[in-house]
Amino acid sequence: MIWDVVCYIILVALLVTGLFVNLLGLPGLWLMLASAAGYAWATGWNRHVGWQSLLVLLVLAVMAEVVEFVAGSAGARKAGGSKRGMIGAVVGGLLGGFFLTFIPVPIISTIVGVCLGTFLGSWAVELMVGKEMGHSVQIGVGAAKGRLVGTLLKTLFGVAILVVAMVTAFPTGAAPRAAAPPPTKTPATAPAAAPATQP
Repeated sequence: MIWDVVCYIILVALLVTGLFVNLLGLPGLWLMLASAAGYAWATGWNRHVGWQSLLVLLVLAVMAEVVEFVAGSAGARKAGGSKRGMIGAVVGGLLGGFFLTFIPVPIISTIVGVCLGTFLGSWAVELMVGKEMGHSVQIGVGAAKGRLVGTLLKTLFGVAILVVAMVTAFPTGAAPRAAAPPPTKTPATAPAAAPATQP
């Protein structure tokens, strides 16, 4: 039981880390899924977490990736962005999450840095491919809006993964059952002999 509690504490720490890493544009949700799978392996399959729970987490992670991709690309595409501009938006968002987080509020600062980096990356690439300044700015703003919506939606999926993993993995009531004691054998008694009859 102590081992399960220790593993659960490590799992919660990794889940929170994955949720934060997700804000940087890195595969934080997959870190959360891998952590849940590692917890299931360390504590014994189907004692706390089994294939059904991992399948639910996998579905949530895939849905989050699809939603983020659709929302992130829709903003730039609506403004007339190119494929190169979308790539620049992705790279800029990743760099912005690391180098443009200057607001002294951890989560908000990361989101602002990612969106600002997305704008700068898309804007710079669109200028490089020959688009006008005003149009490039519009594309950058659209990419930043899409990235913001995608990040927020993906974070909601991450919170759902966090809750599902923490609830299903909580180490209670799943201790291995003790083996039942073997049945005791009662000594066999010899049948009583019938009394002899006199002729």
